[in-house]
Amino acid sequence: MQRTRGRLAASILIALLVPVASAGAATTTTAAKSKTPAVKVETKQVKGSMKLYLPDAFFVNHDAVMVPNRAIHVRGVVWPFVHGQKVTLKASIGSHVIGTFHSWIYPSKNGRYGKFEESFRTSMTGNVTVVAAHAKTAAMKGFGAERHYSVLSETAGFGSTGQFVQLIQQRLAALHFYIPQTGVYDQGTGLAIDAYHRLLGWGVYQTLDARTVQYLLNGWGQFKVRFPSQGQHAEGDLSDQLLALINGSKVYAIYPISSGKPSTPTVLGDFHVYSKDPGYLPDGMYFSNFFTGGYAIHGYNPAPDYPASHGCMRLPIVDAISVYNWLQIGNGVDTYYG
Repeated sequence: MQRTRGRLAASILIALLVPVASAGAATTTTAAKSKTPAVKVETKQVKGSMKLYLPDAFFVNHDAVMVPNRAIHVRGVVWPFVHGQKVTLKASIGSHVIGTFHSWIYPSKNGRYGKFEESFRTSMTGNVTVVAAHAKTAAMKGFGAERHYSVLSETAGFGSTGQFVQLIQQRLAALHFYIPQTGVYDQGTGLAIDAYHRLLGWGVYQTLDARTVQYLLNGWGQFKVRFPSQGQHAEGDLSDQLLALINGSKVYAIYPISSGKPSTPTVLGDFHVYSKDPGYLPDGMYFSNFFTGGYAIHGYNPAPDYPASHGCMRLPIVDAISVYNWLQIGNGVDTYYG
C-alpha cells in the first residue's frame, strides 16, 4: 500500500514538472530570438546622367551666342527615365539670376530617357551659365549638367570687330549675300547689308539697326530665282538693283549693282556671256563679263546705290573679281524688273 502511494506521488510530481520545463524552454527560445539583430535590406541607387542642348543658339567659332531680349531655349535629356522626376534649371550672369525653373521630366516615345525644356531671356549682356540639377531620391543619386552661352552687345559700326560682327557676317553669308568673312565691319560688310536692305525693300543703307539684326537672325529674306532651268547663270533684278549668281534654283551669291540710268537703260532679256576681259579696260571697266553687244557685268568706281551706268551692270570694285571668276563663257544672263 505504501509502495503504491509512493509511485502515485512520483507520477504527480513528474506531471507537474514537465509543463514548467517546457514553458522555460519556450521563454529561453523567445529571448534568444529577440536578441538576434534585424537584417537591413538596402536599395541600390541608380546613377543618372544628363545633357543640355541649346537648339536655337547661334555659334561663332564653336561658342554659343545670343543677343539681348531674344529667347534661348535650353533642352535637357535625362537617362534613365523614372516617373516623377523633376529638375531645377537656373541661368545666371555672374551673381545675377536670369531665371529659375522647377521642371517635370517627361518620357521619350520609347521611354528610355526623359526630356525637359525651358527658355530664358535677358536684356543684359555677358556670359550666361545654365545649371540643371536633379536632386537625390530614394531611387537615384543626385546629378546635373551645365552649359554656357554669351549674350552679345548689338552695338557695331564700321571698324568694329568681335563675335557680334562675326555673327552678322555669318548670317549674311547664310542668306547668300557675298561677304568675305573678315571679322571686321568693313566695306564688304556694308555692301552686303546694303544689298540685304534692297532685297527687303527697305531702301539703301549700310548700317545695322535692331530690325535688320532680328531679320538676319530669323533668316528672313530670300532672293526669288526666276529662271531655274538656266543652270549656271546670273540674274539681274533691276527693280532691287541686285545681281544674283545662281546654279539651277540654288543661289550662290548676291551683290548690289548700279544698272543703266534712265537715259541709257540696261537691256532686258535672256542673254549669254560671250566674252571676258580681266583687269581694267581703257574706260575704267574692271574684270568685265560681256553678255550682249557692249553690255557687261563689271566692276566700276563709282558703283552708286542707284542706276547710273551707260547700260552695264556695275559692281563695286571689291566685288568684281569674285563675279568674274564664277561666270563662264556660255552662262546665261537674265535681266528684268521685278
